[in-house]
Amino acid sequence: MSPILILSILLSCGSGVTGDPLPDNPEVPDVKTTYRNPVVNFSLPDPTIIQAADSTFYLYATEDIRNVPILHSSDLVNWTEVGTAFTDQTRPNFEPKGGIWAPDINRIGDKYVLYYSMSVWGGEWTCGIGVATSDKPEGPFQDYGMLFRSNEIGVQNSIDPFYIEEGGSRYLFWGSFRGIFAIELTDNGLSVKPGAEKKQIAGTAYEGTYIHKKNGFYYLFASTGSCCEGLKSTYTTVVGRSSNLFGPYADKSGQSMLTNHHEVLIQKNNSFVGTGHNSEIVTDKAGNDWIFYHGVDVKNPHGRVLLLDKVQWKEGWPRIETSSPSVQSLLPVFNKD
Repeated sequence: MSPILILSILLSCGSGVTGDPLPDNPEVPDVKTTYRNPVVNFSLPDPTIIQAADSTFYLYATEDIRNVPILHSSDLVNWTEVGTAFTDQTRPNFEPKGGIWAPDINRIGDKYVLYYSMSVWGGEWTCGIGVATSDKPEGPFQDYGMLFRSNEIGVQNSIDPFYIEEGGSRYLFWGSFRGIFAIELTDNGLSVKPGAEKKQIAGTAYEGTYIHKKNGFYYLFASTGSCCEGLKSTYTTVVGRSSNLFGPYADKSGQSMLTNHHEVLIQKNNSFVGTGHNSEIVTDKAGNDWIFYHGVDVKNPHGRVLLLDKVQWKEGWPRIETSSPSVQSLLPVFNKD
C-alpha cells in the first residue's frame, strides 16, 4: 500500500470527528475586512489576555513554548511574539520537572499579576498554583512561588487558576475535573487570606474556569471533555450563569453546574476539534465582544492553535455563530484614531 494511501486512510478513520459535526460558518468574502482562524497557527493552549494602558493586548499561554509565551497585538488578529514570562533561571520550580500550564493574567494595583498551574501529567496530588508579578505586561516576571498545592488545600488536581475581584475583595477560582472551587486572597493577591475557606462552585465535569459579569449575571465558562488527544480531543466550551459570584450556577432550565449541567457554547465542526479553555472576553471599539480559545486544526493537527470568535448575547445568554469555530469572519473593530 502506498504511503499516500495509508495517510489518507489514517486521516479519514482517525480524525475523531464522529457523528454529525456542526457545519463551518458560511464563507465570508476574502477582503481586508475579514480574518481567518486560526489567528495564530502554532500551539498556544489555554490563552489568557489583558489590555495594557496603551490599549495593546497581551496574550499568554500554556508553555508548549517553554517558560510561558507572551504575544502582543493591537487588533486581536495580528500577533507578534514578545518573549516569555520566565527564563530557565527564573521559572517556578516547586513541582520538580513540572510544566507551567493555564496562566491567568491580571492587573492588581500597579502590578501585572500572573497566576499559573505547575504540574506533571498524573501528578494530581502534588500539582499546585503559583503567582508571579511584573511592572510591565511583557515581563520579566518575578516568581513568588506556590499559593497552594493539591495535597495541602485538599482539592485533587488543583490547576487552572482564575482571578476575580468582587465587592473590594479578591478571589481565586480553580479546579480540573475534581470540582471547581473558590477561595479569598489577600489584598495584594499574592497569598491566600488567613482563615479563608474554600467553597465548591461547580461539579466534576469541568476545568478551565473563567467568570464574566454582565447585566447583573455572572457567567461561568468552563471546558468539558479531553483537551490533549489531538484529533481525538473532545474538549467543548460550556457555560452556566448565576446572580451571585459563588453560585449556584445553572443552565437555561435551572439545573445546577454542581451536578454537571450547562449550556454548550463552542463545539467541534469539520475544521476544528478540541475547542476549549477560553480566555477572558474582550471588547472592540464598536462594543463587540470577542473570545479566544484553542482547538486542533483537522487539516493540520500540529498542536492546539489559537482561535478567535465573536460572542453574541441573546436573551441573556452568550452564543457563538453556529456554536462552533468560524473559518472566516469579519474583523474586530479597531480603527486608528
